[in-house]
Amino acid sequence: MAEELKTPAEASATNFIHAIIDEELAEGGRCYGKTVHTRFPPEPNGYLHIGHCKALTIDFGTAERFGGLCNLRMDDTNPTKEDVEFVDAIKEDIHWLGFDWGDRFFYGSDYFEKDYEYAVELIKKGLAYVCDLTPEQAREYRGDIGKPAISPYRDRDVEENLDLFERMKNGEFPEGSRTLRAKIDLASGNFNMRDPVIYRIRYMHHHRQGDKWCIYPMYDFAHPIQDALEGITHSLCSLEFEAHRPLYDWVVNNVSVPNKPRQIEFARLGIDHTVMSKRKLRKLVEESIVSGWDDPRMPTLCGLRRRGFTPASIRNFCDRIGVAKSASVVEYSFLEHCLREDLNEKAERTMGVLHPVKLVITNYPEGKSETFTVENNPTDPASGTHEITFSRECWIEADDFMEVPVPKYKRLTPNGPECRLKGAYLITCTGCKKDENGNVVEVYAEYDPNSPGGDPADGRKVKGATIHWVDAATALDAEVRVYSELFSDPAPDGADKDFLACMNPDSLEVLTGCKVEPRMRDIAAAYDKTEKKGKTAPSFQFMRLGYFCLDNKDCSEDHLVFNRSVTLKDSFKK
Repeated sequence: MAEELKTPAEASATNFIHAIIDEELAEGGRCYGKTVHTRFPPEPNGYLHIGHCKALTIDFGTAERFGGLCNLRMDDTNPTKEDVEFVDAIKEDIHWLGFDWGDRFFYGSDYFEKDYEYAVELIKKGLAYVCDLTPEQAREYRGDIGKPAISPYRDRDVEENLDLFERMKNGEFPEGSRTLRAKIDLASGNFNMRDPVIYRIRYMHHHRQGDKWCIYPMYDFAHPIQDALEGITHSLCSLEFEAHRPLYDWVVNNVSVPNKPRQIEFARLGIDHTVMSKRKLRKLVEESIVSGWDDPRMPTLCGLRRRGFTPASIRNFCDRIGVAKSASVVEYSFLEHCLREDLNEKAERTMGVLHPVKLVITNYPEGKSETFTVENNPTDPASGTHEITFSRECWIEADDFMEVPVPKYKRLTPNGPECRLKGAYLITCTGCKKDENGNVVEVYAEYDPNSPGGDPADGRKVKGATIHWVDAATALDAEVRVYSELFSDPAPDGADKDFLACMNPDSLEVLTGCKVEPRMRDIAAAYDKTEKKGKTAPSFQFMRLGYFCLDNKDCSEDHLVFNRSVTLKDSFKK
């Protein structure tokens, strides 16, 4: 669980990255007089998830905090299968969160020529050499603690290395037969500094460069160069790159780049009851365990958006968990808590019935219908009101009636307490009707005609509960998808676990024949005419039930589909 959670302002005040930058911007500091410049470098081989969101919030948010700039750079230096679908999705998600990179959109592969030039520079300085060890031999000769690594090719002269590297570029050698290694320290206690490979031969088609290159720079070499060329002042990355920082610094200090960025590491975000490995998420999609990358149970930003999460709730979540130097796991319930807080302020109230049973007001005139006015959001009077119709027959929740009540039951039961129909009248239950199987199909009640709006004329105290309802004469059918955690195990990502064996079989319940207010058809029709991509669908609080949104893919005016975003009950331990 995230402990001692802070407000966004408090989190910013204790943000160690911001403290470092404050110090560097002060007079005499490394960045005095400079503009803070960060970057967010996702690999376009999948969709962004909530873990990436923390990183991009730190990158873009830090630039925002200091009035600086943040670049968006696609990390496509590895010639693997990249897809424009992922590039577009990443851009969409970042814009959805409210961040923008202006005209500073780049691809890592844009720098291949400069990467090559700087590699040649290192060779000429005697700081890089072509090594003929195979990958298997390199692992064998890597050494151990107190035992240096070995490369028989380390002392090749500059001219030979330049010739071999040129021939590598020209495609004269088989894949895996040669590499270019930085000449640093074979005895270093940091194995990343034991003459790391900075170029390898790969005969693979690149999604943007085509077949122009058959040698590709390693990330640890290309990334600091890209940062330096873009004028990045602070390269913010996750904690697993801490051991790579000496190599990052070595590269920028040994090639003639125009800037010297500083790398700062922060702890990754961990959330219980989910996985955030791209490989595992892809497996869920490819094996149709979920409906797609945007399945509302997925931790992807497009999945969270489809479920009804708002940009404000996610940014608030990332701000409040803060920026730490050590890894921790945050409860998913806190993410839900942040959404609940936001929707409580913004979401319109409406009445929806998920498990309907017919309520018949026996003393209400047949054929009569009237209209009541209800508030859209009691926390925001400016949100206005809307009209609801009322007639002799209504739909109520099945569990709002019990023929034989349990102790302290205060809803509808024969000869039980008087209850209030939200915004309409006071009613008293008189009985019910059952089918041949003993299931209740109708509930009977009488109303007090002198209690319009639910307020009795004599001012008496109502002892029963307030019941939500929908007028049977005007109600619309809807499909409601009730989501819960995708994994029943709180730690499905554990190294010793098969994450697929940790699946929650009850993570999705699809309810049909639910009843909603008739205005939902017009709302769905209006939404259907908009550009849905990258936008959160309209959200509502179904009174007493939770927060729900229109499904941004399957909903239409003729087929209403709602996703439950979060329950009303806040189980987060404050």
